[in-house]
Amino acid sequence: MGELRADWRLRLRRDDAHGPVCGAGVLVDQWTALTCAHVVGRPDAVLWVEFAENSTLPPVRARVMAGGWLPERGDGEDVAVLRLESPRPQARPAPLDPGVWGGMEVYATGYADGFDDGMSLWGRIGGASGELVQLDAVTRADVVREGFSGAGVCTRPREDRPVRVVGLVVSWRGDLGAFLPEDNRLAFSYLIPVDRIARLSPYVADLSAPEAWDRGFEARVTRWFDHPDEDQVKITVVPPGGGKERSLRHLTHRADVVHRGGARTPDLIDHALGRIAFPAGAYLAYYDWLRGAGPRPAPAGGHTHPAGRAAPAAGRPHPAGRAAPAAGHAPAGPAPAAGHPPAHPVTLLVDGLDEEPRPGTLIDVLERLRTVGFRLLLVFRREGGPGWGEACDRLLRPALLRQADALLDRLQRVELSRSVRLDVVDSASLGPVAETAERHRVTRRRIDEERDPHRQLARLRALIRALRADLGHHGGR
Repeated sequence: MGELRADWRLRLRRDDAHGPVCGAGVLVDQWTALTCAHVVGRPDAVLWVEFAENSTLPPVRARVMAGGWLPERGDGEDVAVLRLESPRPQARPAPLDPGVWGGMEVYATGYADGFDDGMSLWGRIGGASGELVQLDAVTRADVVREGFSGAGVCTRPREDRPVRVVGLVVSWRGDLGAFLPEDNRLAFSYLIPVDRIARLSPYVADLSAPEAWDRGFEARVTRWFDHPDEDQVKITVVPPGGGKERSLRHLTHRADVVHRGGARTPDLIDHALGRIAFPAGAYLAYYDWLRGAGPRPAPAGGHTHPAGRAAPAAGRPHPAGRAAPAAGHAPAGPAPAAGHPPAHPVTLLVDGLDEEPRPGTLIDVLERLRTVGFRLLLVFRREGGPGWGEACDRLLRPALLRQADALLDRLQRVELSRSVRLDVVDSASLGPVAETAERHRVTRRRIDEERDPHRQLARLRALIRALRADLGHHGGR
């Protein structure tokens, strides 16, 4: 039940990427990890952070961040806040929870001697022990040991509630002072709770606050990236600062191309061209078309598809005086042959469209990219900001109308196919067998008659939801 593997569970090594395992850690955002100060050893130490449960994420060096050295003292402080040398937005950070109470079932995964791939131990929250919290194991063999320091103490996995990290393992104690817990008569594990770490570190306090992340927004945007048949154009408002923006920062890597509001539009065009399959020698024609200085070129083989083409090949002419691509745009991947469709449409994130000095010019480019199949995620800092009306009128509304028509056609085909399978179609029944689609077509025509743009968008979205539900009922989604 519940979570089995987690990106945020970290294994730490000293000296280099192949050095000895020295403990565990918890990823708390794309740049930051938590562990125990005694695992790090000294404030200027360099550690290697490994994503032990996700081999697709490369290891990265880390150092103690400014203000992140909280060494062990009599009041229980034993925390180091690490800054990664490069971010890992692909990794989902740990959900921190400052709530902990007696009797809570918890577990921790550490890297004890002989268990470099990890071992998990279970127990219950006991009581307070100064600033630490006692963790009661079922048996002495379940008490933590060397290699568990810095491990996240998690709530019991459940299908209806995600795992939460409530503290870090810091130590264990045995009444006889023996080396292993099971060689003592009594032995207990100890953790430092998240709320105590938050009092010590303002940075962690910010990350563990209830409003630190917008999980609902994350789920919606992740679904949009994961399912190409979601809306071709998605507009969202992400105010600066706060949990929604933090969640967006962890999702920007999902976009094939990222354009920051205020960055050079020619750079966006260049990166977009790296994703379009076009005939040899047609680069300048496409470049001029995207910037509005020429007609749309004839597509290769009768079709133009977004593609994963890399940067312009050697010998391809460039517009005179054009600067090198700006940092911040996602790199292109390998290209299919010209005219071949990609496995997934290209996604373009415009981060802060209302921060664009001339949003109309950028929307011109986006409108052309939409016509060649790009999916657009448009982020505004405030609703109704510069470019809002144009984006809705020229990008969102046409995309929704096109999507509604495509879903209507699909529903009609599904209904007809189902009726053929049931052997109920004859010349007199071709109309009635697609009655659900026909009913929705009436709604679609009325939407065209709607003059209020806000009501039209609302009715379009409602129609698309209804069409998807009907397709799902017929197994056609």
